[in-house]
Amino acid sequence: MSIEEKLRQLKEYREKALKGGGEERIKRQHEKGKLTARERIEYLLDDGSFMEIGMFVMHRNPDVKEKYLGDGVIAGFGTIDGRPVAIFAHDFTVMGGTISESNAKKIVQIMDTALRVGIPVIGLNDSGGARIQDGVGSLGGYAEIFLRNVLASGVIPQISAILGPCAGGAVYSPAITDFIFMRRGQSYMYITGPEVVKAVTHEDVDHESLGGADIHAEKSGVAHFVYDTETEIFEGIRKLLSYLPSNNTEEPPFVDTGDPEDREDEDLNYIIPTDPYQAYDMKEVIKRVVDNGEFFEVQEHFAPNIIVGFARLGGMVVGIVAQQPLHLAGAIDINASVKAARFVRFCDAFNIPIITFEDVPGFLPGTEQEHGGIIRHGAKLLFAYAEATVPKITVVTRKSYGGAYCVLASKQIRADFNFAWPTAEFAVMGPEGAVKIIYKREIENSEDPQKTLEILINQYKEKFTNPYYVASLGYIDDVIEPSKTRRVLIKALKITKNKRQTLPPKKHDNIPL
Repeated sequence: MSIEEKLRQLKEYREKALKGGGEERIKRQHEKGKLTARERIEYLLDDGSFMEIGMFVMHRNPDVKEKYLGDGVIAGFGTIDGRPVAIFAHDFTVMGGTISESNAKKIVQIMDTALRVGIPVIGLNDSGGARIQDGVGSLGGYAEIFLRNVLASGVIPQISAILGPCAGGAVYSPAITDFIFMRRGQSYMYITGPEVVKAVTHEDVDHESLGGADIHAEKSGVAHFVYDTETEIFEGIRKLLSYLPSNNTEEPPFVDTGDPEDREDEDLNYIIPTDPYQAYDMKEVIKRVVDNGEFFEVQEHFAPNIIVGFARLGGMVVGIVAQQPLHLAGAIDINASVKAARFVRFCDAFNIPIITFEDVPGFLPGTEQEHGGIIRHGAKLLFAYAEATVPKITVVTRKSYGGAYCVLASKQIRADFNFAWPTAEFAVMGPEGAVKIIYKREIENSEDPQKTLEILINQYKEKFTNPYYVASLGYIDDVIEPSKTRRVLIKALKITKNKRQTLPPKKHDNIPL
């Protein structure tokens, strides 16, 4: 065979591989409002940067006569904003994008390479799961992927986009990754489908209400980001990566945002209501402090009583944790504990300083919380903050009550700097509850119990809960003017930039899961 014939053969093979399951199946994919695997990769990556591996892989199952080049998974490497990434995408036009023994090896290969060279892995999921015809071989392929997910955890960022079905054992790979994106109306995740649920529990439920995007964004907390279109998801992935280092040995990318480091905002001086029971929007505080008001929130719709996300201060990437007084008065419940704990641990793994804006009346009381394990789940948040060795800076805007004071990056669990606004209050519990316990007899025996209660509450606040008393004990480094919060935080970040802190030698910790 001449070189011309060999080149022609190569071209034919490539053209065949690029067509996936064929024009008719590509058409059906488009009719569903979905891009093909290759179109998704092209949109997400920088133009012309994709380098594919395994284009000519085919399954080796003699019982399956239908064969396609690529075998239902597109895998390789490319760049996003000039930074290298590893990527794979299920090709639903080929046997429903199912995982076979053969195509799983392509995913494993790019994950192994990503781990060696220190680059993020992105998985675009649109698959019927393990290929039934491959039997245990396909299950073994998934297990190989799961192992890589675990080994890569905390070493390189792992991002999953769910763009179609993701069921059964297939859900566990995305679940181990750091962030999950889902598309409304097109994607779903569940262990067992509606038919099995109906057969076992007699519940009538459809795909969307069982495992749709909004369900996982609001109720289960499985999804971190939810968008209406695939293109919005890809833009979201690009934005997320702009805040992340490529691996755990690098610093997050610095960007000169042009926002003056000494910028002040007088409105912050008046944002806290005079009534301690009146709510305000903590997101407004965050946006007024960070660079150009840009805050990339994570898990916005899950446990809204706590806020987590990424921003920049003086061009430096920070992870932000804050209570939201608009929901449950900012009290910490089970879901908020788990949400914030995982975010704190991610930031710590990838060298991202943690800024905590604190306004918390404590942990949420009630039998539902206690029976659901608030002790165990709340301990996760405490554990995450205590073990974190990245710079930790806390700003108490209003309430810091009870065990929540200890948990949220207090001085005693190795926070680097703790600041308070003049409106801050510190106590074992709210002043009214404390006074009713301490002065119960005096109040009951007084001529006017209500007036006596009010007087004692004011005395208690003046003596114990004000920030100057706490500062006198050294638990707060400074009481700052709210309008100057931005400049204070940036100074603190610069001071702690080269922080080095270690943990006792151990195989691994035993976080209270």
